[in-house]
Amino acid sequence: MRRFEWLAAGPIPAAWDLRRLGWRLTERVRTAGDDELHPLLAMPHGLAFAEWLALTGAAPRRRARILMLGVGCSEERARLLRLGFGDALPPGAQLEEVEARALQRIERAGALPRHRQLGALRLDLLARDGMLAGRGLALHPREFALLWRLSDEPGTPVSAEVLLRDVWRLSFRPETNSLAVHISRLRAKLRVAGLDGLIETLPDGAYRLAQPGALPLPPASGKLALDGYLRLGEESGEAMHQQGAGTDHAV
Repeated sequence: MRRFEWLAAGPIPAAWDLRRLGWRLTERVRTAGDDELHPLLAMPHGLAFAEWLALTGAAPRRRARILMLGVGCSEERARLLRLGFGDALPPGAQLEEVEARALQRIERAGALPRHRQLGALRLDLLARDGMLAGRGLALHPREFALLWRLSDEPGTPVSAEVLLRDVWRLSFRPETNSLAVHISRLRAKLRVAGLDGLIETLPDGAYRLAQPGALPLPPASGKLALDGYLRLGEESGEAMHQQGAGTDHAV
């Protein structure tokens, strides 16, 4: 059975109640990692200020599944779309249209993008690698899968149990420390690329990706940490050139 959430105070107006078409109203999902792909219906004027702030600050993946209903002003609908909400409909929208747009939200939410941008780092799902200034990080498949899973919601903690379930497909926590080993190797590669601190560990053992605003940007010079070995010859040549220039000047 198809499910949806209602994110406004008070009952759902009959004109937009998807239960009339066989849908089931579900409780709000709060746990990170357990958010199912179902549409969320909301009315801006029926939201408390705190709820409005929570929606505008929600992860892009969740915000893209929210349909804002009853928005009469076309400029306001355009503003909501620019904020990343999935759709915005006027007060006269019929139930069938609401359902069609809700189904479209589910389909698009289930389609994974090929690329994700994390500051200077670009994740490529097809290549299964991270790219920095056009150079690959040579990530192991599981290292990439961990980074991709954490990038679902940057800044949101993801427990070890969820990572083992989603990346290793395990329903239990094994006695081995495979997760910690892969995280350590991933951090080492990110550190070499100048992205130290991208993955954070919380006191309870969960991991999270740094917030987008905290992600390091590429250096203005275009010289990256992973190119250090290439610059050794350049630096030696520059030193010899300066030494020779000093000798000429002394003569």
